Amino acid sequence: MGHSASRTTVTLLIFIFLLISEFSFTIAIRKDIGFKFIPFCNNTVQGRFLLSDNNGYVCNALSVDSKSRCCPQTGKKFSCHGCNLLSQCCNSYEYCVSCCLNPAMTKKEHVLKMKIAKPSTARTYESVFDYCAGRCRHSSESVVHENAYLSDFHHCFSLPSNSSVANSTLTEARLNGINVVAGRQGESCNSVCKSRGQSCVPNKLVVLNHCDIIQKYMSCKGGCLASVGTDQPAEVVYDAPKYMNPESCLYTETQSILSCDGSHQHTRRLCPCILLHWMGGIEVATLVLMVWKEETRAKHRP
Repeated sequence: MGHSASRTTVTLLIFIFLLISEFSFTIAIRKDIGFKFIPFCNNTVQGRFLLSDNNGYVCNALSVDSKSRCCPQTGKKFSCHGCNLLSQCCNSYEYCVSCCLNPAMTKKEHVLKMKIAKPSTARTYESVFDYCAGRCRHSSESVVHENAYLSDFHHCFSLPSNSSVANSTLTEARLNGINVVAGRQGESCNSVCKSRGQSCVPNKLVVLNHCDIIQKYMSCKGGCLASVGTDQPAEVVYDAPKYMNPESCLYTETQSILSCDGSHQHTRRLCPCILLHWMGGIEVATLVLMVWKEETRAKHRP
């Protein structure tokens, strides 16, 4: 009798143990029900018709998810539609951002170190999307005057040419079709290019206005110095007065004064020249207008 009671007790304990185990397991696998994770995307808001999200997808503004703000993950991720991969410039802001987000195009470790503005107090980019969305909005090297562009491909995501991590290959791409010519003493770039049957491209002066570029074309034996003047980038001739730092190369920190018309009796200019057959009809007309404005501005200079 006692033996039978003992067996009954053991059986009951086993049953209770199994019941508790089953109940605990059920609780464990059901406790997260009702808390569905909804991803959230950053996206561009510049365009009226298209959006690009931080996942690298481009979509119609009407098809973006109203809750997550993400584009449908259909179509091509990191699309470079309408982009020139050599110059890294696109004819569409949204596709510029999408292409820029491709890890093969933009290195995260590079852009997160970059400051958004020149002052030392400026913040750095928080993410690759932050960089791409900001960088693609405009490119100072694509602007001719105020709101005019030299090309439809004016949404560029390449690293700025004054960045320590900028690739020299990208800089050369910006000079595609440009003949970089070192002029004679006292010559303006308009004169240098014209003597070769070419035209000076004013907005490419900003590309040349960096020591690493100037040193590729000039000796710069006296170093590379910041200066002020419309004749930069340039090299001071060897027989110039000592106070002018003979054989030094000069660049300006005030890029707005760069001009094809500038010259100085003691410097040799570094000039961006172009043959007109390299350019399309609209670009030629834009360049002619740009040169005319340069000449008009020069005539009214004190």
